Amino acid sequence: MSEKEKDFMRTAIGLSIDNIENNGGPFGAIIVKEGKVIATGVNRVTTNNDPTAHAEVNVIRKAAEILGTYDLSGCEIYSSCEPCPMCLGAIYWARLDKLYYGNTKQDAKDIDFDDSFIYKELDLPVEKRKIPTVQILQDEAIQAFNKWKNKADKIEY
Repeated sequence: MSEKEKDFMRTAIGLSIDNIENNGGPFGAIIVKEGKVIATGVNRVTTNNDPTAHAEVNVIRKAAEILGTYDLSGCEIYSSCEPCPMCLGAIYWARLDKLYYGNTKQDAKDIDFDDSFIYKELDLPVEKRKIPTVQILQDEAIQAFNKWKNKADKIEY
């Protein structure tokens, strides 16, 4: 691990610590491109009343806006904690090149940020999940997919 990588992680960790004093959760993240910090983010779930306002999602949104693209290839993310399933999904969708993290998901579980139930739910068949999940009007919904499939000038992502 290079000193620069350690410094970037220390920045994410510092954000996570400072965020506790700013009414947020103990999570911070930064996105780096070509050795430069592009954006920072912290957990604002309770502050913003937004369950998706995790540090990683917030920093991805900021970096995409700053860079003017949804494709963050060429960037790396440093997160103070191993990302939850939602954030990990966002990291893959953003096409980040590399993920560095500090605390593990077990460390998060130990302070009552436990995502293991989501991992378990994802492995279950839809009909066995805790949230009742019912597919309806697929024959109507598929119209949008067909239109997209046949659109000649679509921007694929």
